[in-house]
Amino acid sequence: MISFFLLTNFLGVGILSTPYALASGGWLSLILLFAIATAAFFSGLLIQRCMDSDSNIRTYPDIGELAFGKKGRLIVSVFMYIELYLVATGFLILEGDNLQKLFPNVEFEVGEGLTIGGKRGFIILVSLIILPTVWLDNLSLLSYVSASGVLASGITLGSIIWTGAFEGIGFQQKGTLVNWDGMLTAISLYAFCYCAHPVFPTLYTSMKKKHQFSNVLVVCFILCTITYASTAIFGYLMFGPQIQSLVTLNLPASKISSKVAIYTTLVNPITKYALMVTPIVNAIKTRFPCCYNPGFLSIFIGTNLLISTVFVALAIPFFGSLMSLVGALLSITASVILPCLCYLKISGIYRRFNGQLVGICLI
Repeated sequence: MISFFLLTNFLGVGILSTPYALASGGWLSLILLFAIATAAFFSGLLIQRCMDSDSNIRTYPDIGELAFGKKGRLIVSVFMYIELYLVATGFLILEGDNLQKLFPNVEFEVGEGLTIGGKRGFIILVSLIILPTVWLDNLSLLSYVSASGVLASGITLGSIIWTGAFEGIGFQQKGTLVNWDGMLTAISLYAFCYCAHPVFPTLYTSMKKKHQFSNVLVVCFILCTITYASTAIFGYLMFGPQIQSLVTLNLPASKISSKVAIYTTLVNPITKYALMVTPIVNAIKTRFPCCYNPGFLSIFIGTNLLISTVFVALAIPFFGSLMSLVGALLSITASVILPCLCYLKISGIYRRFNGQLVGICLI
């Protein structure tokens, strides 16, 4: 069960951008995908070792505090919460892009002589659908629904392959061996695919057989990397350099297989949005006096967070660009660099030369 929820956290919207990442960096950039997967796996093991060093550790910020005190907790928290905020914003952009693909000529009239274009209107419409979910006190139902992300990723990959094989598109694009100008974009998007490390401590704490955590990581990383690489390769072979930031935007909307892929993609962000922003809501609530009504406070903070992400989604409408930023600035830091730094400080291995120190320095 733990491995299933770990897969759910890894297999998300990042799968839709892997063909664009491969097109940006060329075929050789696949080496970087495997390198980032290896580094992320290694940093996941380091998180486990940090937690084994102190039984009081329960969350990712706890590791930062154990390593560097209150400043460490603040730094880890800031990177974690900003990442969650921008991923939630990316969900809205993704929904707007895909709905506009399905309904390209739709416009929304909001007043006399005032209309909102399709994508912007869809972003606002989806936010209204999501709004009740951020008011929920118990997110257990959404947790189980969002766990369908593993199945959704499989359906999406299958639909893409089916479209290429049986809908007249084929896999004839050769692509380029290497594109140095787009290599940084490729690295950033690959890194975004492995940004689940902040949830590792929670999952590790909930395990009855904690010694199996490393085995769970091995299985999850292998399955996720195979899925990401397969989607990237098939998508790039189908559309070549014309691939868009979301592979679903290249699929012919008139085909049933394409509609299956797009509709499957639409479900996950709606169910995962509240799960993403809830840690931020809880962190903000702790800054208010206890005399405030906690239920009203959650609704107020959640609503304003949703409104703010809508404005950001409208201002930064490019999914690939936003996810590149998240991957380069936040995912690499929160999921790879910070675990290494925290482990160096907690374990004290920086005082002696060994294989672990070499691995951390290479990362």
